[in-house]
Amino acid sequence: MDLTIAGVLTVDGLTNGAVYALLGMGIVLLFSVTRIIFLPQGEFVAYGALTLAIFQTGQVPGTVWLLFLLATVAALMELVTVWRHRGSAAPAVRAALLTSLPAIVVGLVALWAAPHNFPLVVQALLSLAIVTVYGPLIYRVAYQSLAGSSTLVLLIVSVGVHFAMIGLGLLFFGAEGFRNPSFWDARLDLGPVSLSGQALIIFLASAALIVLLWLFFERSLYGKALQATAVNRLGARLMGISTTSAGQLTFAMAALIGGLSGLLIGPTTTVFYDSGFLIGLKGFVAAVIAGLHSYPGALLGALGVGIIESFGSFWASAFKEVIVFTLVLPVLLWRSLRSPHAGEEH
Repeated sequence: MDLTIAGVLTVDGLTNGAVYALLGMGIVLLFSVTRIIFLPQGEFVAYGALTLAIFQTGQVPGTVWLLFLLATVAALMELVTVWRHRGSAAPAVRAALLTSLPAIVVGLVALWAAPHNFPLVVQALLSLAIVTVYGPLIYRVAYQSLAGSSTLVLLIVSVGVHFAMIGLGLLFFGAEGFRNPSFWDARLDLGPVSLSGQALIIFLASAALIVLLWLFFERSLYGKALQATAVNRLGARLMGISTTSAGQLTFAMAALIGGLSGLLIGPTTTVFYDSGFLIGLKGFVAAVIAGLHSYPGALLGALGVGIIESFGSFWASAFKEVIVFTLVLPVLLWRSLRSPHAGEEH
């Protein structure tokens, strides 16, 4: 292997790794605040990319109709819950409207904008808004009533949400794949290596979002308050922190990260309705390497996953997925040896 090929593989690996880093950060974000191992994070990627692809055809994406359905279900659940607790109709109706209003507004704007063939950036922002609104709705429908349950129960729910989103993706987008147009077609020559404008956008967007997330959770009072809900939900409520609002905000941020990842990766590869599963698993590998709690660790782990995947596809393309996922085993073994076992006698 000469230096030119190695440089191309390294750039390709870092480009994919930047996207995996975003997904790993999303998974770490959700687990650090809600204790939920959110396997469907990759489905947000596929929904973001494919929603934009359908907008490109001038049609209304099926994700818009799912948005209305989830908003209706979430509003009804909120109506019943608040009515039972307060025994009054006015607060219940107000809570139901607040729960569903963002989704209804975004859905109506999408219905109006779909046939107008707006510029790519406008369609991308609308696709991102649709996917972002999914986050709080999924939390309300699937997780809010189980927020105090064990991590295993929440993981089982995540598996169910994952299969539901994959099935709905097949219904909305069909079995064929889509590749979106690039946001920037320029190419930069760095010696023997050529860097595309889309790859540069991926690097810059990933770096900016990672830095913002790190600053938010490590330097801001509100970010630390969100993390406190995972450590002690009762203590957080006693201190005036709304665990429900924390969960909804965290899911909105994770959906935003997933949707943005889909928009970034859409021009570089063909995305199918189930592509998010493998992409999300690679982000999960990065999160596991980070111990599901370290943002810098997730970044480094994701870049390593991307480079190993890139070189693995060159040396043994048939086994590149096996090579990537096998990385989890030594990491888990190392963490198991380092941590004390529950129930072990000393």
